[in-house]
Amino acid sequence: MYRKVLPLAVAAALAEWPGVVLAQPAAALTPAGAASAPQDDRDLPVQFEADKLSGRPDLETVLEGKVKIQRGGLQINADRVEYVVPQDLARATGNVRISRDGNVYSGPELQLKLQRYEGYFQNPSYYFVATQAGGEAQRIDFLDSHRSIAYGASYTSCPVDDDGTPAWVLTTGRVKLDLEANEGIAEGAVIRFYGVPILGAPVLSFPLTEERKSGWLPPIISLDSKSGLEFGVPYYWNIAPNRDATLTPVVFSRRGVGLDSEFRYLQPRWKGQLDLSLLPNDRVADRNRWAGLWKQDGELPNDAHYDWDWRRVSDDSYWKDFAGRMPSLMPRLLGSNAQVQRHWQHDFGDTTAYAAVRHWQVLQDADPASLIDPPYRREPQIGLRQRGEAAGWQWNWQTEFNRFTHEDPTRQHGDRMHLLASVARPLGERGWTLTPKLSLNAASYQVAQPLRLSPADTEGRRQASRVIPTASLDSGWVFERPARLFDRDVTQTLEPRLLYVNTPFRRQDHLPNFDSAANDFNITSVYTENAFSGVDRVSDAHQLAAGLTTRFLDTATGAETLRLGLVQRYLFRDQRVTPGDGEPFTRRFSDVLLLGSTSLVPNWNFDATVQYSPEIDRAVRSIVSARYSPGPFRTVSATYRYARDLSEQVELGWQWPIYGPGPSARPPLRSPPPSSDEAPTLLQRAAAAGGNTCQGTWYSVGRVNYSMKDSRVTDSLVGFEYDAGCWIGRVVATRLSTGRAEATTRLSFQLELVGLSRLNLGSNPLQVLKDNVPGYQLLRE
Repeated sequence: MYRKVLPLAVAAALAEWPGVVLAQPAAALTPAGAASAPQDDRDLPVQFEADKLSGRPDLETVLEGKVKIQRGGLQINADRVEYVVPQDLARATGNVRISRDGNVYSGPELQLKLQRYEGYFQNPSYYFVATQAGGEAQRIDFLDSHRSIAYGASYTSCPVDDDGTPAWVLTTGRVKLDLEANEGIAEGAVIRFYGVPILGAPVLSFPLTEERKSGWLPPIISLDSKSGLEFGVPYYWNIAPNRDATLTPVVFSRRGVGLDSEFRYLQPRWKGQLDLSLLPNDRVADRNRWAGLWKQDGELPNDAHYDWDWRRVSDDSYWKDFAGRMPSLMPRLLGSNAQVQRHWQHDFGDTTAYAAVRHWQVLQDADPASLIDPPYRREPQIGLRQRGEAAGWQWNWQTEFNRFTHEDPTRQHGDRMHLLASVARPLGERGWTLTPKLSLNAASYQVAQPLRLSPADTEGRRQASRVIPTASLDSGWVFERPARLFDRDVTQTLEPRLLYVNTPFRRQDHLPNFDSAANDFNITSVYTENAFSGVDRVSDAHQLAAGLTTRFLDTATGAETLRLGLVQRYLFRDQRVTPGDGEPFTRRFSDVLLLGSTSLVPNWNFDATVQYSPEIDRAVRSIVSARYSPGPFRTVSATYRYARDLSEQVELGWQWPIYGPGPSARPPLRSPPPSSDEAPTLLQRAAAAGGNTCQGTWYSVGRVNYSMKDSRVTDSLVGFEYDAGCWIGRVVATRLSTGRAEATTRLSFQLELVGLSRLNLGSNPLQVLKDNVPGYQLLRE
């Protein structure tokens, strides 16, 4: 008999229908053919306890007084359990309680036909530990082992307010659950927020587990200074375990009606994503607008791999009119590429062969001062590279063929074949290293427009080549000693480093420049052999870079508490191949780079880098920042950036509670202790939360960039968050500069109902906050 009672608990524990509402999209797809085995407790032994056991053979059996039936993680408690054999009917009465993995169901009466799994649970209440939420129902009818119907059900994670109602609650007149089909169908489902209906449907379908399911997602609402009110309702389509799509009809109050779509697919050997945003007949621009993204990668025969990434928009103004919806981190420079590569691994190193095509779409501005010089296209790019090590020697080489084309027909076009190679022999042991290295940069060109190889060359040639060797010697030391710093035991290090570079002069101004640009002068580039990135330009150098760094490490934790350093470069001869206007560098001593960082002051972090010019006895560039973080969700940062004659900016970022008990003072909702006889009611959960209302905390969050040179705010983000414990509200305003006197302002709203499968109502500003506010933390983390 006791073995037959347990499937009821299985059905009840699985029927956690309030935990997931609407559609259930997934962060990752499942490859075709993948499957997971369900867990089953039915093979485990059954344990039962009761104060009294009585009955009549073949008629009835009665368990009375603190009845407890347990198998695995399932447990049934009741005051009395009666089993009528002829009717195969089990009736549990008096404080009936079913628990599984912390989830609790309780009610006054449970009745079930064991073989057919037919019966009912009268006035049950339920609580789910994973979501820290629960509710009540008038009745649950069990149709069989997989299907059941709940009447008059509710669900919330909030305690009740003074008027006896929670801040938000999901109610439904009837819910039909089908565990085998992983589907629930709710009739008359309504979500109320402080008594106001905010989302509802006559018939609502939802999944019963974390598996994906087709259906409507919560609406998206935002305001934009360019497009007006934006309202969209996404529909999630679970096409197959390895394919899904999201279709979002969008209405812009100023522009019209559009459609956003995302299609994802996953196969054993390839996967991809296709996004397309369409806005036919934009009323403001008076034309069709669109944006597209298609990326895919996969495996080919013989262990080869391929990938492509295509990004395009309809017009040059798209990045301004639809700020925040661009499919690229660089909104005015959209790159597209396709690549195939094959990798070999040997005992002495790794070799890779590859072929690629790279294109760009540059969104130009009408303002001539804001024009962008488009990069060259590569049609194609074919190469072979290897990195290896043997007998203490290290080598690295790459050979590559490129055909460079440009959207401007007046620009130089042509082919380039190059070879980059180096061999090094690192020496040293713990505490010091010495690395001699020989490098080679060779390139051969065939171009469309003639090259003037010398000032006397009046006709020019279409072919040219050059070979540039480099010798370098890199050495570094690390010295340590115990020390005391502000009454703390620390280990101080002294780390000098020298890099000697000798590269002969080779004339290059007559050669095309397809991909080279000047490196930024910083603590990393000062220790490189070449002042340029790319292949087409190699700086002549006879120089020595010398630097010294000292660090203070906490003896107990090993954490770095203070770092100070400086580095400077010395030229033994004039440098003739230089960035910018090509004027030779004649100064023997370069600018000095000074750096420092510390966390000595509790809760504070300071960081500074200064480029100091001995020639003018002033700083020419500097970055100074400070951050104060005394605890979770409390951080304030300030950064000052200065580049002489170019820019001067101040950036301020913060996340800080401004009103309320704060995260440390607000106790979370929690499940009842295992010894509790009943699932917690709303009032009981209010007491567990430490009050009879949702005592919340207001937070301010933001980042502001101010240009001191232009005396204006360039980009800014300001928002407010309210964490009530069982729901979170956010309002975020973002201002993005799209020109010297032009900006786009966007207002985003979000209401997150905690415990309702992280249901978000409104546009989601979380990614914007994480990308823009230094140290930002999600309130639920």
